[in-house]
Amino acid sequence: MELFSHLSIGFGVAFTPINLLYAFVGCLLGTLIGVLPGIGPLATIAMLLPATYALPPVSALIMLAGIYYGAQYGGSTTAILVNLPGEASSVVTVIDGYQMARQGRAGPALAAAGLGSFFAGCVGTLVLAAFAVPLTEVAFKFGPAEYFSLMILGLIGAIVLASGSILKAVGMILLGLLMGLVGTDVNSGVARFSFDIPELTDGIGFIVIGMGVFGYGEIISNLGKHESERQVFAAEVKGLMPTREDFRNMLPAVLRGTLLGSALGILPGGGATMAAFASYTVEKKARMKPGEIAFGKGNIRGVAGPESANNAASQTSFIPLLTLGIPPNAVMALMVGAMTIHNIQPGPQVMTSNPELFWGLIASMWIGNAMLIILNLPLIGIWIKLLTVPYRWLFPAIVLFCAIGVYSTNNNTFDIWMVAIFGVIGYTFIKLGIEPAPLLLGYVLGPMMEENLRRALLLSRGDWSVFVTRGLSASLLAIAALLLVIVLLPSVKRKREEAFVEE
Repeated sequence: MELFSHLSIGFGVAFTPINLLYAFVGCLLGTLIGVLPGIGPLATIAMLLPATYALPPVSALIMLAGIYYGAQYGGSTTAILVNLPGEASSVVTVIDGYQMARQGRAGPALAAAGLGSFFAGCVGTLVLAAFAVPLTEVAFKFGPAEYFSLMILGLIGAIVLASGSILKAVGMILLGLLMGLVGTDVNSGVARFSFDIPELTDGIGFIVIGMGVFGYGEIISNLGKHESERQVFAAEVKGLMPTREDFRNMLPAVLRGTLLGSALGILPGGGATMAAFASYTVEKKARMKPGEIAFGKGNIRGVAGPESANNAASQTSFIPLLTLGIPPNAVMALMVGAMTIHNIQPGPQVMTSNPELFWGLIASMWIGNAMLIILNLPLIGIWIKLLTVPYRWLFPAIVLFCAIGVYSTNNNTFDIWMVAIFGVIGYTFIKLGIEPAPLLLGYVLGPMMEENLRRALLLSRGDWSVFVTRGLSASLLAIAALLLVIVLLPSVKRKREEAFVEE
């Protein structure tokens, strides 16, 4: 009964005209970003963070959340129709989705993606609502030692679940941790690693790193491609309704994808992309029915499963952020930035001190998922027309918008130069095949880890054994160590590499 009373508060907040408007704006922008290849939700949220200064905190978070799960929907549209994943989590949707489109079955493929996403999004939000209260009560039992151990587990999880080389993921996290140390020491008030540059005494701006590495880096990468790689050929959409046989095939895939995505979204380092890859691997391993189309040749399960998984994961990844204050992936790290802008400390106290924000955000996700179905399926023609906008017009406009956004945060031209430098760094990462998301996690968790480490040692009078003598802290460190050992086993390492191979 308590859950229903909380949700009634949430729906009361979410159904106000201003919040409905921002939920719609977020979903619309998310779909737009998902459709346009090369600009993911990470880059968009980084670009729009300065714009949320003027908004009320609830409206700002509702809009940013809409962008995140809206991009999961939009990415599937281009993946199916033009063989171009608009979003990283839609990479596996390309494999069977585009084959279905070539066979004249683009409509059923889009319907499978849309309906699967809607169902998974609703279930993911329900999981978030159900687990929020008990997890928040657990979080109040955490002391500095437990928080430090939890963050260690989070970073280990990010290494384990990052795509590509483990060594590169470790390098990115360490670089993020080091960048988090730049600025003024909280305890002594002394500037460190600022190299006598006054602008660095406050640290490197969160928006500067996000917008540079993920926004400008992607833009430079896309401009570096030959024009022939950006030509668009759109498949024709005739009828949207899947057949009865399609429904029978896709239903178990949607259920499996939703379950897998809901679990992987909560894990540190997981998120939508990991969930989509894992779901596709599971569907390929599942028993084929007699006469079923092979995977890679247009199997509807290869669309419904990953699309359900990535949407469920995008909803449940809010659980560790809202209950423990720990971002499980790079997009949630940006949400920490958004909350900090509005003087909200992410963690268990959000539910008690600001229940309108907490439950309003959760309720808005159900409304957002309903909006996305309306936005995506009937308006497919409009989204495909967007793909014909020449890149030479699109990207200068984005660069200008970013520069204005960054300048407006501190009215400082130094920030614009920093974004440009980080843009080149981001482009270098893409060229070297390095996944930059762990860097953002390291940067966000670094100062929090340092603060909790120092606080734990202060309370224990410098006794390091506090991390292993306290039961909860020792358990979290043991899980982290176990994860590291498992992922370094040769057989697991080989399986992990196979899971991330795009066929």
